[in-house]
Amino acid sequence: MKEFKKSYKLDNVCYDIRGPVMEAAERLEKEGHSIIKLNTGNPAHFGFSPPENMKQNIINNMERTEAYVASQGIASAREVILEDFLAKGFSGIDIDDIYLGNGVSELISMAVTALVNGGDEVLIPSPDYPLWTATVTLAGGKAVHYKCDESSDWQPDLKDLESHISDRTRAIVIINPNNPTGAVYSKSVIEGFIALARKYDLILLSDEIYDRILYDGDTHYSPAVLADDVFTITFNGLSKVYLAAGYRSGWMVLTGSRARTRDYREGLGILANMRLCGNTFAQLAIEAGFSEGIAAIGRLIEPAGRLHTQRNAIYDGISKIPGISCVKPKGALYLFPKLDGGQFNISDDEKFVLDFLMEKKILLVHGRGFNWNAPDHFRIVFLPPMEELLHVVEAMGDFLEGYRQK
Repeated sequence: MKEFKKSYKLDNVCYDIRGPVMEAAERLEKEGHSIIKLNTGNPAHFGFSPPENMKQNIINNMERTEAYVASQGIASAREVILEDFLAKGFSGIDIDDIYLGNGVSELISMAVTALVNGGDEVLIPSPDYPLWTATVTLAGGKAVHYKCDESSDWQPDLKDLESHISDRTRAIVIINPNNPTGAVYSKSVIEGFIALARKYDLILLSDEIYDRILYDGDTHYSPAVLADDVFTITFNGLSKVYLAAGYRSGWMVLTGSRARTRDYREGLGILANMRLCGNTFAQLAIEAGFSEGIAAIGRLIEPAGRLHTQRNAIYDGISKIPGISCVKPKGALYLFPKLDGGQFNISDDEKFVLDFLMEKKILLVHGRGFNWNAPDHFRIVFLPPMEELLHVVEAMGDFLEGYRQK
């Protein structure tokens, strides 16, 4: 009898944040080991909680969750998001430009699927959040990676980006603040993206899920605010800033010429209708708690706040380990340290994080899992409590002291 195989479309798709090394961690857990999981930015797992009135609004309005709602989302929830975007400086938008979905992940899939034909190219940063590369690939497109420069605090290399633009290029992905590097892009870099979009008539896909998680007074710039003439799709949600990853609640807003995007919007409408609607529980959460959530994350990122102090602690500790260097993140929830390949003879970074997991029972993600082109980086989530982070630093130093790959 024939073997039933997966689709060939999955041959070049990976999501190593939840890949083979995590599967090894789950096997260790079944054997009775306790694993420190630093592979995902999952706030609730580390004691963070969304605003209380978000939770209460769901409880108080359960009867409203029993029926399908509008495919673009509940109007009252979209009104709240509209007010937030307008407060950020977005212009020329109304609730019909806003789509709600089951997390930003679903909306990325919708936006890319509605755009890409077979062989079309989308420019994506390297390193990236791997969902972007996977989604473009599954849609039949080609993910083309442009370089982010570690020596320039991981700012995108716009010359490298432009060198990859072809007649098949449809869009540029911007991840700012960046996952996995924690880079926050300068205004001049965002203006550079805008200039290239204008020059080559491209769409900007701006992933801004960490836009309010900024340290040391840094500023976040949205391309849609700086250029309302360039067609931009801006993505955000409840998962990170509002500490509600499990609610699976995201949104995207379309800015730019409606006349030029009428056919594309029709395609988005088809996809939104096909999935009927986003989950209504999460849309009720959007209605309440926006201001409370913004205030809460503000307290966490201020100099005495938990995220700020934990970022400093993990950065200082990791940077002191011989053979590791690291750019200090200015936003988001991650460190992306670099290993001295010569010192540790590392040719396989996935093996490195697997070896670390087996010896120290700490789960990380290797750099090539973020479409980085060399086996010399790994990502650490700095959400755990301080004592756990300090334990991770000690464990990493101890592990590397005698580590060499054969």
